[in-house]
Amino acid sequence: MSAHKVLFLCTGNSCRSQLAEALVNHLLAGEWQAFSAGTRPAGYVHPLALQVLGEVGIHHQGISKSVDEFRGETFDRVITVCDSAAEDCPVWLGRGLRTHIGFPDPALAQGSPEERLAVFRQVRDDIEKTILPFLKTASPAG
Repeated sequence: MSAHKVLFLCTGNSCRSQLAEALVNHLLAGEWQAFSAGTRPAGYVHPLALQVLGEVGIHHQGISKSVDEFRGETFDRVITVCDSAAEDCPVWLGRGLRTHIGFPDPALAQGSPEERLAVFRQVRDDIEKTILPFLKTASPAG
């Protein structure tokens, strides 16, 4: 049986959706294949997102992509990861069960470099603690 497909959506596709994509592809390989995209791609993956992934042994080669690259593709799950209280979440009009599991944008963190890094670590850990159990128990078909 092939892996189920999940698409993580946010606005810039530089932090949260990239973290989710990398964590799922690393920790749930074989069960799920993750992709990520944004409605207004930043054009880069945030260096601190890459750094906190590296801290847990994940060497992510992500690229900030537009949601338009995935139009017409079918996903088992589509998960928006933006913080709906603070920003507009993208709407997926393609095929796939849609779920919203929001996280604050670590790129907006203020403070010293170490304080900002701590926010990225927290979001990484929160994504792992929330998204992975959701996908493990979610029926891909609904």
